[in-house]
Amino acid sequence: MFEAILFDLDGTLLDIDMGFFLPKYFGEMGRKAVSQGYLDPKRLVDQLLLSTDVMINDLSPETTNEETFMQDFLSNLEADELEMRAFFDEFYLSGFPRLQEYCSPFGGVPEMMAGVFERGIKTVIATNSVFPLRAIQSRLDWAGVGKFPYELITSYENMHYCKPHPQYYQEIVQCIGADPSKCLMVGNDTQEDLAAGMIGIKTFLVEDRLIDNGNSPYHPDWQGSLQDLFQFIKKMK
Repeated sequence: MFEAILFDLDGTLLDIDMGFFLPKYFGEMGRKAVSQGYLDPKRLVDQLLLSTDVMINDLSPETTNEETFMQDFLSNLEADELEMRAFFDEFYLSGFPRLQEYCSPFGGVPEMMAGVFERGIKTVIATNSVFPLRAIQSRLDWAGVGKFPYELITSYENMHYCKPHPQYYQEIVQCIGADPSKCLMVGNDTQEDLAAGMIGIKTFLVEDRLIDNGNSPYHPDWQGSLQDLFQFIKKMK
């Protein structure tokens, strides 16, 4: 039996089409910016995207993803740090929750997660660490799995790397004190999630919300539908 299971969130535990969701997310952020007096919400959102790319590609172990993002975002937008942090805090508190209507829970996921915890397996939410914890917690709640005592939830506050870099997965196993060869990564993205195999983590590719751009060099150890995953976890020894 695995000593730890790492679960992707979007498209794996939560039924969400990120290609559809993200424009809604940026639209809501733009509306929040207008309501708070920003004259150019498009510039704010455009810089958010650019700074997110900087954060994803940064491999410095000295700065958290949040620090990398905010440094680039604030310097390029020439914005006041306290003002922007207050804006993001308010958005994720009152704006982000409105996006729940654009996704839905997967049936059976809460029961699967309960079974994992009953077996005493270390459990990690290994969602790409580009969002603050509050936004991740919201999506866990939408999926019906927000109240479990996870070993780790990767967020931009506590991580130094992003998917698909192997350093992201190495940081996780070091944080939870696990042997990569005794870990399983479950996800729906052939690039970001299957990259876990680069450090020896076994992988299960969930096909219900499959993301496959056709150029992934990785191959899953197992793959199938969510129902297949449920059975796989039940039968683990």
